[in-house]
Amino acid sequence: MEEIQDFFLCEECSGKDFKLVYNFSIRFHKVNFSDGLIYDRLAEEIYRCTNCDKAYSKKQIEDRLTEFKKKRKENTD
Repeated sequence: MEEIQDFFLCEECSGKDFKLVYNFSIRFHKVNFSDGLIYDRLAEEIYRCTNCDKAYSKKQIEDRLTEFKKKRKENTD
């Protein structure tokens, strides 16, 4: 069986190399039963193309890789 490898490519420059960048934040919000604030710590993963710096979320990459799987599966059926 032949092996096929599909790469996630940047939509702007067709680059295939990305660097991982983290954004850290704290989100504050009130709750109904108290006057105080509670907070959530957030860490967002962003992938930047090393060639043109276009940013992609983890979800965008996962969605595109899922499309690759669907296309390959359709071609084998």
